[in-house]
Amino acid sequence: MTRKQKKGLFRICLSAILLIILAFLPLEGMRKLICYLVPYLIIGYDVLIKAVKGLFRGHPFDENFLMAVATVGATVLGEYTEGAAVMLLYQIGELFQSYAVGKSRKSIGSLMDIRPDYANTEGPDGQLIRVSPAELEPGTIIVVQPGEKVPLDGVVVSGTTSADTHALTGESVPRNLREGDEIVSGFINLSGVVKIRTTCSFEESTASKILDMVENASSKKSKSEAFITRFARVYTPAVCTAALILAVVPPIISSLISGLSPDFGKWIYRALTFLVISCPCALVISVPLSFFAGIGGGSKAGVLIKGSNYLEALSDIKTVVFDKTGTMTCGVFEVSGVHHSTLENSKIIEYAALAESYSGHPISKSLQKAYGKPLDKSRVANVSEIGGRGITAEVDGVSVALGNKGLMEELKIPCLDCHCVGTVVHVAIDGEYAGHILISDIIKPDAEAAVRQLKACGVTKTVMLTGDRREVAEKVSAQLGIDTVYSELLPGDKVMKVEELLENSKNKLAFVGDGINDAPVLARADIGIAMGALGSDAAIEAADVVLMDDSPMKIVKAIRISKKCIRIVKENIAGAIGIKLICLVLGALGIAGMWLAIFADVGVMIIAVLNAIRALSVKNL
Repeated sequence: MTRKQKKGLFRICLSAILLIILAFLPLEGMRKLICYLVPYLIIGYDVLIKAVKGLFRGHPFDENFLMAVATVGATVLGEYTEGAAVMLLYQIGELFQSYAVGKSRKSIGSLMDIRPDYANTEGPDGQLIRVSPAELEPGTIIVVQPGEKVPLDGVVVSGTTSADTHALTGESVPRNLREGDEIVSGFINLSGVVKIRTTCSFEESTASKILDMVENASSKKSKSEAFITRFARVYTPAVCTAALILAVVPPIISSLISGLSPDFGKWIYRALTFLVISCPCALVISVPLSFFAGIGGGSKAGVLIKGSNYLEALSDIKTVVFDKTGTMTCGVFEVSGVHHSTLENSKIIEYAALAESYSGHPISKSLQKAYGKPLDKSRVANVSEIGGRGITAEVDGVSVALGNKGLMEELKIPCLDCHCVGTVVHVAIDGEYAGHILISDIIKPDAEAAVRQLKACGVTKTVMLTGDRREVAEKVSAQLGIDTVYSELLPGDKVMKVEELLENSKNKLAFVGDGINDAPVLARADIGIAMGALGSDAAIEAADVVLMDDSPMKIVKAIRISKKCIRIVKENIAGAIGIKLICLVLGALGIAGMWLAIFADVGVMIIAVLNAIRALSVKNL
């Protein structure tokens, strides 16, 4: 608990003890009033001060004003116990609210731990000098020791390590990094000492952008929050006017009819009860708190939502459009098979990897990865690259040719077609066909499950857009269970397709991309979701929701968080308004007393606040 919360709890306990003691004392008249004013002022002095300040500032119609009028009025009418008890229970409700908000802030605050405090640079004689990350220019070499936060985005130039990425991605498994790998600010270095060449300034680093995004999320209000704000502005003056009418009009009318003097005391008591019941705390507090808790819970899970308006929109998504490469597939080409080989598979891959050892092409890298051993380039000679067709070389004195079907035709070597979808590398050794190697992009392990669970969440249409070949796109979409696929698209074509889908449907559409080449489409969709966007400026700027790792299941997580949050908001709105309307009628008729009013105000607020903080719990969604 904070210092302020502890002080509030002490005041609550002290006032409660005094009220219990006073209940057993035989007090009358002025002595009773003075004794009851002590616990009343201990527990309610701050509410009275805020109410007076609100009057002078021109904003009188808030919960402080309502509570002050109701409790002072009850005390004037001689209901000392009820006046003090109402204020006591109101403060208990405020303590619950403060605790709930603090818990939500703590959830988001854990994300703030990614902000680095310092950076290490090397001095002339090799000693480490601590400097502010904000002072460093791109291209500076910094040193990160075990246990330290990475202060700026960069590339590892020396050393190997494993990094804790949990605060950014929600992943529990450390990420292994070595020379040449990109590293992101906010990671925590777990093992080795690494030197990093920074690639951006502190303001442009991933950690700074993410923190800025989360801190500004509350400024973008949802329709529900905007409704509650407008509702409170009209509702509070209306109930104050109704309470005044209730206190004055019925006794006057009754007096005129009966000829007796008006019983203002009874009707003023009903009006005060009416005011306590009408206090809109439950709505004004619980609805923003629900969204705040939902955004906080998502942040802990690596789902960063830029505002409660986007959190609300996520729950209405009916169409999800996916990019393919890097979103539903790994975007990394790997050897997926060796077919029709006349030698051992490992031998063909060895020849191919060595022949491609001087190339930096993605196909060459996938062959070298499949070989899995250090490349001895001294075994390779007479390398000749044939543009658009392939490579010929000598490996251990053996002539090796590998490339597409056109290379085999040019060398007049008969080859066999592949029945699988992917990039086919035909291999010939000493002028004889030795088989072909299939290289393909790998579908992410949880992509199929993600599509299936999205449909279970209420998504009615799934679409995939890709620049890849038609047969590759159709095979991937069939494996994943995606409804519609559009292939061989340029980036501009993707925007046009999304616009067509938006025009042909009244439902909300989300586009999911890897955040590097998809910025225009992310910005055009109703909700742009950037996946695996660490270090991607385009994603963090253009997307409405940023998933901090590349798992498609995080899309499902984001929608489930949204649906849970909106369900809680609707429960709180319906419950609070429903109970208050019933109690307002009962209060106006004189059936409900001050104690029922306390339940309608403080009790409903506590229930709504406790319900709202359920939005923080997203672990099992």
